[in-house]
Amino acid sequence: MTSDNDATLIWLLGECFRNRLRALIQVQPVLDHINFIEREQKDLIINKARTESNQRAADLLIDTIINKPRPDGWLRELVNALEAGGCKHAAQYVDTTDLPPPSVEAENDHFVQLVDLLAPSLITMKTSDVCLMCFAKEILTKEDHDNIMAEIRNNGQRNGARLLLRRIVLQPPGWFSAFLDVLSKSEHHDLFRELTGAETPQELEEMITEDRDTPKVLKDQNELKKEKLVEGPEVMELDSITAEESLDSSMGNSSFNSLLDSSIGSTSDRTDLDLYNADAEQTNEKEEGVDESAVSDGGDEGPAGAGAADTDIILRDYQMEVARPALEGKNIIICLPTGSGKTRVAVYITREHLDARKREGKPGKVVVLVNKVPLVEQHYSTEFGKYLKRQYHVERVSGNSQLKISFPDIVRKNDIIICTAQILENAFSQAKSEEEGGIHLSDFSLVVIDECHHTQKGEVYNHIMIRFLRQKLKNELSRKQQSEPVPLPQILGLTASPGVGGAKNAQKAEEHILKICANLDAFKIMTGRLGDHEKEPYKKIATAEERKEDPFGDMIKGIMDEIHSHADLQPPCNPGTQNYEQWVVQKEQQAAKEKNQKVRVCAEHLRQYNEALHQSNTLRMSDAFSFLRKYHDEELKKKTAPEDEEEAIELTETDRFLFKLFRDKKRKLEDVAKRPEYENKILSTLKQTVLREFTSRQEARGIIFTKTRLSAMALHQWILENKKFEEVGVSASYLIGGGDQSVVKPMTSKEQKDVLEKFRKGEINLLIATTVAEEGLDIKECNFVIRYCLVTNEIAMIQARGRGRAGDSSYTLVEVEGSGVAERESVNEYREQMMSKAIRKIQNLERKEYESKVREFQMQAIMEKKVHAVKKKQKVMLKDDPSKVRFSCRNCSRPVCSGRDIEIMANMHHVNVTDEFKELFIVRENMTLQERLLDYEVNGDVACKACGYKWGSMMLFKGIDCPCLHIKNFVVTYDNKQKTYNKWSELAIRFPPFDFHNHPDLIAGDSDSD
Repeated sequence: MTSDNDATLIWLLGECFRNRLRALIQVQPVLDHINFIEREQKDLIINKARTESNQRAADLLIDTIINKPRPDGWLRELVNALEAGGCKHAAQYVDTTDLPPPSVEAENDHFVQLVDLLAPSLITMKTSDVCLMCFAKEILTKEDHDNIMAEIRNNGQRNGARLLLRRIVLQPPGWFSAFLDVLSKSEHHDLFRELTGAETPQELEEMITEDRDTPKVLKDQNELKKEKLVEGPEVMELDSITAEESLDSSMGNSSFNSLLDSSIGSTSDRTDLDLYNADAEQTNEKEEGVDESAVSDGGDEGPAGAGAADTDIILRDYQMEVARPALEGKNIIICLPTGSGKTRVAVYITREHLDARKREGKPGKVVVLVNKVPLVEQHYSTEFGKYLKRQYHVERVSGNSQLKISFPDIVRKNDIIICTAQILENAFSQAKSEEEGGIHLSDFSLVVIDECHHTQKGEVYNHIMIRFLRQKLKNELSRKQQSEPVPLPQILGLTASPGVGGAKNAQKAEEHILKICANLDAFKIMTGRLGDHEKEPYKKIATAEERKEDPFGDMIKGIMDEIHSHADLQPPCNPGTQNYEQWVVQKEQQAAKEKNQKVRVCAEHLRQYNEALHQSNTLRMSDAFSFLRKYHDEELKKKTAPEDEEEAIELTETDRFLFKLFRDKKRKLEDVAKRPEYENKILSTLKQTVLREFTSRQEARGIIFTKTRLSAMALHQWILENKKFEEVGVSASYLIGGGDQSVVKPMTSKEQKDVLEKFRKGEINLLIATTVAEEGLDIKECNFVIRYCLVTNEIAMIQARGRGRAGDSSYTLVEVEGSGVAERESVNEYREQMMSKAIRKIQNLERKEYESKVREFQMQAIMEKKVHAVKKKQKVMLKDDPSKVRFSCRNCSRPVCSGRDIEIMANMHHVNVTDEFKELFIVRENMTLQERLLDYEVNGDVACKACGYKWGSMMLFKGIDCPCLHIKNFVVTYDNKQKTYNKWSELAIRFPPFDFHNHPDLIAGDSDSD
């Protein structure tokens, strides 16, 4: 071959045929027959196939051929290797003398698309029979045959069929007619009809020859439109061809294309064909390795294909193992480590469940429940929507949804609904009270519960499952009475760790896990053996020296001692501790009920000083000082009358004492906060840890978990102000929760989503997060995790550790010497081991013993719920007039209103729009919360006119200003007893719903102002 010809061929391989070749070449079997590539380079290519994908390995093979020296005869050796490796179609593109004509090439692409389109039906074939006959017809190689048969043995006929379909479409043109012949001879007449529109080859011949102008289409168009897979006319003209031409070895140059066009419609423009995607089979072939992204809980790419609308889902062996009982219709809990693909398994089970219901002619509907709003969008975009929306209608609903359609309508119109559990529970409650639009458990055939370890007493998951258990008990009675039971859905729970519930011994740990199994009516709790796929991060503890001198902290403690003396308080523990925090909160609540304003206000200030102590021990002294200064400035501002108010808020003696106390110490605190020699050592330890991660890795991406929102924001600011971090390439952001707090502005779901998306793309490589990122949120790109002075329970430890998804990930606990953080982490590790042993013991219980224990816990749960409901009903006195309840300011004890003035807006907000109430409050700007939500908008704070204490928020609801009250800011008097509450739900009184017709003055007033 001349050098010019050689150059031309290299150009064709690299530029013209690359996309074809990378889709058609199976790297490993081809490399077995190539000798002109060195062993070391072969190993690199094979390793890329194992760790990334076959297509990327094929790219590397092509690049190697193009760029490396090539001996004489390389072309013939490559062609022979492709043919011997079962890639005859690819060989045609390399041996340019055997290139298929463009018309044949286009026609073959149509056949690939057709098989891809009808794959959901074709995978029901008797795979063993079809495989043998395809091998006999030489459209499968011996290696293909062996791999498919192994797949059938390991994972069943359907997975074998998927592999068979991916293999036959890689063959040269002519495979389609051979495949049709195999289907006919193996008595798959329904599949033959699905592909051709004819019952038999003879009928197809008659259809083509006798009705050339308006033949049958290959698939019923109404069905195709229903599946939203194709577009196109119901009939198309067919050029004059003979039956022999339509079924010859290459399908000739017939106008079968026209027929295919009518069936496939716009799919010819698709670029995400599963069957032509060589990556799609990686996870099931041990010889060719696996794509690590397959096991992400919500990975953007997986082995099912690279496109965003892929429908093929391939499970690893351990994933299929844990899924099997669910595929048989049993209720199970899947317990797999974070990052091992629990959600992907749930998607697979969901699809198989709906497919089976469809085949049986039964309705199928799945609800996926999550406990956090961000998880709704995540599960939709990266898992359930991504893999199933081509086959089924998938919708997501949360408190942030902008859908103006009712939830029951969404349930009726979709096959898969992803929502927060509270939304479903609210819908059930509506059905129970016979309100319009309620739904029932029987409307679903499968319930998927994410983070199912929350199915415990008091949690919304458990409320839903108690309904299930009650109906199950009723069904048992119905069967005994020979009446029809109410259908119940299958239950699938997902968790990385059920925990031990604070158990201190093995027996209590087993009891805790058995209760969760009982609450979920689980047939079994399934754990998988991940083997080589298990990724445990390297763990280490970084301990900082205890601060030798702490004048800043000493000054704060001195201030707190003066407040103790002023209020005659004697704390039982040292300031700066969690125990002190609990004590001072109890004192504040008690003082509010006793109308002791002096102690109540002092306790509130002590709580802020205690927080400042905590900050000075974990952050910079300047952060703690800024926190205190901001708190006192805002409190003083609250006590200062706005310019348009006639009367100033009267400062009490205690107010003046507290403000003067801080004002007198303010300058000294500020001066000490600027002295670097007094800073705590733990920030230096954190700095060294972060810098080490970024300098020792080629591409570092990590998360720092911290306790509070304030500390997350302060650490972010500290990183931004330190040039060393910028020098090593740190790009940081914080990630906090979305609930309203008076001190810190919350993050909206959109802001959280934007930060996470930037983290995934690498625009941000360091997150400083509260526990909002520990559980559920998919952050698979992380390769180091730091828990900063933060230890909670064993579940949180496992969740946080699991954020490190990369193979070389690290998990570091940063603590101060003597803080006890490392010791508590050791306790969590012991609890984790105790949990694993408890799960194994439960899995090994005799079936009869397991069912007996589960049944006992279920009956106990039902009875506890029943007793609780009776007590609540007795306590609630729903017939009581709400006017028997009275509210007073938690700060100054001023009477505010009666329960008869309270109305409920949008089923959740408690408002008071009376004229009398308007005279008691002032409205201040709320700098921490300015967020538009559906029909209402938070405009500002509602505060006591007498003392400036916050009572709630001013909301604009459909054009009307409505003061929305937060019960935690009041002392409630009911039945001659005074009490404080954190939530309105804790107060057992039913208030009437807000009705515009009862307030014509508001509407008229609003019109006048306009």
